[in-house]
Amino acid sequence: MPVEHVNGNDKGPVMLYALSTCGWCARTKELLRQMGIAFDFVYVDLLEGQEQDDAMQSVEKWNPSGSFPTLVINDSKSIIGFREHEIREALGI
Repeated sequence: MPVEHVNGNDKGPVMLYALSTCGWCARTKELLRQMGIAFDFVYVDLLEGQEQDDAMQSVEKWNPSGSFPTLVINDSKSIIGFREHEIREALGI
């Protein structure tokens, strides 16, 4: 699956599963950028076939409802939706 990387301060693996048309996804991505956090992201709706199926399996592992944005921090915590306070707390900012 083609994942894009944004450089910043390394707080461990941070992965954002997003939709290209989702306003809350865009706000989550912008918040991470403003905080200067290194993270990876993928626009699941722009994937096709098996890549999209694989991405949705990853999303549903952390978020059984399959909604967006789904943010996974350090392969141990997921934050569903745009929750600025929770994101800042989880990243220690």
